[in-house]
Amino acid sequence: MATDKPILRALAGETLPVPPIWMMRQAGRYLPEYKATRAEAGDFLSLCYNPELATEVTLQPIRRFGFDAAILFADILLVPQALGADLWFVTGEGPRLSTVTDRAGVDALRPAAEVHETLAPIYQTVRNLAAALPADTTLIGFAGAPWTVATYMIAGRGTPDQGPAHTLKNEDRATFEALIDLLTEATVEYLSAQIEAGAEVVKLFDSWAGSLGAADFEAYAVGPTKRIIAALKSRHPDTPVIAFPRGAGAAYEGFARATGADCVALDDGVTPKWAAAHVQKDGCVQGNLASSHMVTGGEALVSETRRIVEAFSNGPHIFNLGHGITPDADPDNVQLMIDTVRGG
Repeated sequence: MATDKPILRALAGETLPVPPIWMMRQAGRYLPEYKATRAEAGDFLSLCYNPELATEVTLQPIRRFGFDAAILFADILLVPQALGADLWFVTGEGPRLSTVTDRAGVDALRPAAEVHETLAPIYQTVRNLAAALPADTTLIGFAGAPWTVATYMIAGRGTPDQGPAHTLKNEDRATFEALIDLLTEATVEYLSAQIEAGAEVVKLFDSWAGSLGAADFEAYAVGPTKRIIAALKSRHPDTPVIAFPRGAGAAYEGFARATGADCVALDDGVTPKWAAAHVQKDGCVQGNLASSHMVTGGEALVSETRRIVEAFSNGPHIFNLGHGITPDADPDNVQLMIDTVRGG
């Protein structure tokens, strides 16, 4: 469909003179207004499930910086909670979940089609945002990819090497694949409902894809992503999908073709020059400034931003970080990045 929204134009394959820009985790702890709203909510999960406050924190970076897109404020672990896992957050340490380590644990989870009651407040946040955003700002929904979500469910927390998930995968492949299949189906349900509520683009975050070896990468990063995108395209053929297999390295090449993704988001482990030659040839790319520049700023931020814009200037590109912005980032550096992208 014809649109004037820059991100939708880039996702449709258009090369724009100035790349559109948004930032992963753009609503978050580096902003004083976010901290105030988080305090009002009481805790992180209460913030996620409060449509009014979640709408507010999603809008804060749009008001402050004028990004070309807003991304729904939520968390990738809401899906396991909707499937019946216990979920809580430990201050200063991150998420904790009840573990799923055997077939009985998988079988005890709810069917994928039953996630919507728990996730209804998230859909209301999407509806609120669709009504509140500026006319030229794209609304992005998201979910965690099955492998990444499974690593948390199996370990009960984040781990440095995703070791517990690799162990289950290697020692009880049937149970592991049953969990991946359930998460794949639940993710389709979740993203489809976000689209029905007003999300114009959806993104799959596979934050731990890079820890999968070649054969497992094909089976558990490429495979589920392909299934999710095919199901979403069947239901919502006009909705673009961004895929982010973080840490994929050389496997970024061909990922869009293999999965049907409209755009591949890149971490900062690959150079823009390489990615332009090997990934952008298949369509839109997103990325890939190192998030550390949002802390350090200065001329290095300006020069690296210009280098990325120039490298991707011959094809469709959405400017973004290579990973989420960190809590110690300086909002002034975010503004400097935006001014550099838009002003040269």
